[in-house]
Amino acid sequence: MTADATSTVHPADDRPALTKHRRIPRRALRWLQTLGLAVLGLVWLYPLLWVLSASFKDSLDIFASGLNLIPETWHPENYAAAWSEAGFSQYMLNSVVITAASIVLVVVRCATAGYVLARYRFRGRRLIMTVLVATMFIPTGLFIVPVVELSDLLGLLNTRAGLVLAMAGGGNVAAVLLYMGFFSRIPKELEEAAVIDGAGFLRTFFRVMLPLSGPVTATVVVLTFLGTWNNFFLPLVFTFSTPENRTVAVGMLAFQGTNSTDWAGLAAAASISLLPILALFLLLQRHFVEGIAGAVKN
Repeated sequence: MTADATSTVHPADDRPALTKHRRIPRRALRWLQTLGLAVLGLVWLYPLLWVLSASFKDSLDIFASGLNLIPETWHPENYAAAWSEAGFSQYMLNSVVITAASIVLVVVRCATAGYVLARYRFRGRRLIMTVLVATMFIPTGLFIVPVVELSDLLGLLNTRAGLVLAMAGGGNVAAVLLYMGFFSRIPKELEEAAVIDGAGFLRTFFRVMLPLSGPVTATVVVLTFLGTWNNFFLPLVFTFSTPENRTVAVGMLAFQGTNSTDWAGLAAAASISLLPILALFLLLQRHFVEGIAGAVKN
């Protein structure tokens, strides 16, 4: 009886010691994972920090300091020169107007297409979806020539309106599929209740369905903003004869001369162009993550 009691006590006494020993490798593994993620994060952030650091240096210091992030002498006047002397304020205004108009067109067009494809069954629906998906495999460069030719025929070349239509007139298949996945999960009764209240197609869509798609719309807004803001070739072609309509991506060429490049001004301009992207992502990051997570779940 005594032996049995002793045999039942020893494992209970050893359990905390074993648990403690098991915690040590777990803590070490957790610290190693944290250290690895910190190193990866630093590698990912370093180019951004280097550009930000170069924007406060002069051109000689950029190459002399190598990978050092701390400038020997701070030159905040690089930002003033890039903003006013290089005309970056006008480029920034053009980018804001063109990007905002493109986002509105893309959201309305893709949300409507996704809603119709998700909620209605009609002849040719599968063919439309097949063509949409097939366009994802066509290189973007092939669309530039026909888009420019069509814009020239319509008298829209070298205009902001033509550039907006060219930027927002792409397939945007990913946005259509995101909206399709979201609208297909909404209960039919909600739509039927709106119809009973006398709402037509447009009222049901704009007053009921579209407001419900906040996370998906935030995702589409961020993706369209990045694609439009950073686009280079289409704005270059559409503003070749009208430099006053250039966007920030094309405006970077103003810092490159025939025989020299203003690297400090270019770094300052690049830092300025990153500010709207960071601000929009910080503003919509929660909805952006929800929209991406919902798309992956679907």
